[in-house]
Amino acid sequence: MKAAVMFERGEMPQYVENFPDPIVNKEDQILISVKASAIKHLDKSRASGRHYSTQSDIGLAKVIGGDGVGLLPDGTRFFALGVTGMIAEKAIVEKSRIIKLPEGIDDVTAAALPNAVAGSAMALRFRAAMKAGETVLINGATGFTGKIAVQIAKHYGAKKIIVTGRNEQSLQSLKELGADELLLTTNDEAFAAKLKEIHQSTPIDIIIDYLWGHTAELILEALKGNGAFTHRTRFVSIGSITGDKIQLSSEILRSVDLQILGSGLGSWTKPAMQQLFKEIIPEMFQLALDNKLKVDTESIGLPDIEKLWDAEVANGKRWVVVI
Repeated sequence: MKAAVMFERGEMPQYVENFPDPIVNKEDQILISVKASAIKHLDKSRASGRHYSTQSDIGLAKVIGGDGVGLLPDGTRFFALGVTGMIAEKAIVEKSRIIKLPEGIDDVTAAALPNAVAGSAMALRFRAAMKAGETVLINGATGFTGKIAVQIAKHYGAKKIIVTGRNEQSLQSLKELGADELLLTTNDEAFAAKLKEIHQSTPIDIIIDYLWGHTAELILEALKGNGAFTHRTRFVSIGSITGDKIQLSSEILRSVDLQILGSGLGSWTKPAMQQLFKEIIPEMFQLALDNKLKVDTESIGLPDIEKLWDAEVANGKRWVVVI
């Protein structure tokens, strides 16, 4: 079969035309024909061996891509998590982790959306336990998942949505998606001062963070109290695009009613994962189909995987490989 294969960790995946078909050896699995699979930060991190979920992986050649859209033998279209890599003509999936697609949604949109939903809705609903009427700050909101997070926070009833980013034009575009306040991160002093001002006038209930690193340090420092009673804030780390480690003063933890959480593989409960598949992702598919959720994508062919693997997609779009 044709596939995108990683032969060595950290190297570029290669387009292969004669990679062996995966073989089903469990009753709860099925071989499917793949139609589309998105290229995500998670896929790149796993392929490089940097992601914590790949620590025990054996260094064998493997097809990349964690999820995608495919066809069952009876022609039913669905989204699924792959047991084997999904950027290939065929893949093995678990029968229990299949979501039937609504009529009318295209393969590219359906392939791009679920990972971003997991990277935002799970943090908001289960890790931060968001309630309607709360104020939400999204750090790193101009990327694909950040843009989805803005819309989902709005859908879940956020009273105010604050977004951060390095590009003013990209930030301005988020107003159309539901953002209320924009914060540029290009000047540390101005960023911290503005954030303190906002937090004093409209206390921030939830922080959804895709960056970690330096901006996370600035945000946490801005929350630091002075001995008076403080507003309770839940800080949820989802990604570490700008750095995996931060310096955190113990004074921040002692001076503010702060809860620091993570959201990702391993932090979600089984019931939450079941709800993600049975309710949350299907709901977001329908919102996208009804033009109530904007999903920006760029499509590429499987043979182009090598030249586009490390390419950045402009304006917070997501690459989707069409098989």
